[in-house]
Amino acid sequence: MPNSWSPGLKRGDVFATTALAQNLEMSNPLRQTVATYIRIAGIEIGYGFFAPKVGITRKLVFELRYPDGRTEYELPQVGGNATGLRLSLLFENISRMQYEPLRKTIFKMLAFSIWQEHPGAERIRSVFGFVLVPSIADFERGKGESYHILYAYEFRFPPVNEPAPP
Repeated sequence: MPNSWSPGLKRGDVFATTALAQNLEMSNPLRQTVATYIRIAGIEIGYGFFAPKVGITRKLVFELRYPDGRTEYELPQVGGNATGLRLSLLFENISRMQYEPLRKTIFKMLAFSIWQEHPGAERIRSVFGFVLVPSIADFERGKGESYHILYAYEFRFPPVNEPAPP
């Protein structure tokens, strides 16, 4: 950018910092409220879809194990485009989440919804990771996408004929 733009850019930076309450102490309730809103709304994620480089795609797979030894795999089901967008934003937030007990609880809730559709499964393993898409040059050389695991949790659910523990 030309140097002549510096004063205007500096004023814009000061305005944005003030509007987002970033010049306040971290413990300030207003700053925490603004930060919470920004995270919940997904504003800090940006617009990676339209960026020149394709963003990282997150993926969640459920491995269902049955008492007879069978194994099945399920992906999360969504009822529409809006739900799919929210699920992708949830995956983005999970990948940034530092608090492991909350992350595990979210995966358990998702696994429970899968178990409700497959009540015969005794264990469900949630495997969360990201998919790396090859560059155009790598794709032309025959390289495919690769899956990298970030988190895996295994949950046990009561068999269909037994009541759930209190």
